[in-house]
Amino acid sequence: MDSITQILLGASVAAAVVPKHHRRAALLAGAALGTLPDLDSFPIMLLTDDPVALMTLHRGLSHSLLVLPLVAWAIWAVFRGRDGRVAEAPVRWFWAMQLALVTHPLLDAFTVYGTQLLWPLPLPPVMWSSVFIIDPMYTLWLFLGMLAAAFAGTRPVARRALVLGLALSSAYLGWSLLAKGMVERDAERALVGMGLADAPRFSVPMPFNTLLWRVVAMTPDGFLEGERSLVADSGPMRFRRYPSDTEALAEVAELPAVRRLAWFNHGFMKAEVRDGQLVLSDLRMGAEPDYSFNFAVAERDGEHWRSIPPEQLSWPWEARRRLGEMWARIWKDSAADGRLDAHEGATEGATR
Repeated sequence: MDSITQILLGASVAAAVVPKHHRRAALLAGAALGTLPDLDSFPIMLLTDDPVALMTLHRGLSHSLLVLPLVAWAIWAVFRGRDGRVAEAPVRWFWAMQLALVTHPLLDAFTVYGTQLLWPLPLPPVMWSSVFIIDPMYTLWLFLGMLAAAFAGTRPVARRALVLGLALSSAYLGWSLLAKGMVERDAERALVGMGLADAPRFSVPMPFNTLLWRVVAMTPDGFLEGERSLVADSGPMRFRRYPSDTEALAEVAELPAVRRLAWFNHGFMKAEVRDGQLVLSDLRMGAEPDYSFNFAVAERDGEHWRSIPPEQLSWPWEARRRLGEMWARIWKDSAADGRLDAHEGATEGATR
């Protein structure tokens, strides 16, 4: 999640745990601890300028549930050894620090980016992908609770406001998982009708909301992409079909950068040739044809591909137009815009 949300979450959980006369100090301490894991980007940048490494090392060691409890304990031990608030209420401050740090990666895991919750175990990153990286409806309740607590100070209403803010934001996460389940049920029905019951797929909410969702399913020659509005859509889910240079991707599959990307994004990437270079796009973040992460990993050498130092590429994204279209799409079904329904997709697949 975005840094502001992580600051608010860390501040809220810490201040809700400590004694009332420590509450305002805990708001500041929790805010600092809540953003601490994301500072890993700075040492990573000092160690490498490889864009694939920069992307895939983030949310690793600093987000591990096997590491952060030890970090929280070390910080707590240092402050407990001094005369101050932590020494006055060591047990409560211990849990305040633990929660402020551990809730950070857990919240990140609800996004699609990928969080290595059990680093250093070589498991694929967790991506529950039920909320967008910025979601005002999650952040709002934390902000209101923290604001009330900051003004209320030691009064009982302060803790009640913090707990209410945490409860409402957590309830929103619960709703996001329910919404995701409904979308994936509709997607599965459509894909079964297209003969793609076993196709690898993922679903992710569109920016800033949990009412409009994007679903991507991989195919032997590319991928399908479709949207589902929980407000406007009914009937079978519809998909658009897009190509990917799967032959080129298979040829470079053993290159270190490609293997690293495939592990990190669970294989959800598109391959295309641009200016003689093979470019891999992470399908999880963005929408066709605009993606947040695009890497040139190889260039043509005769009839084969030759590895090159990975280069991150970007191209213009018409944010105002795309966000406007997304907002309109939430409230209006686009059944007649050329998407494939289940029957059409099965028919097209049979003629290939």
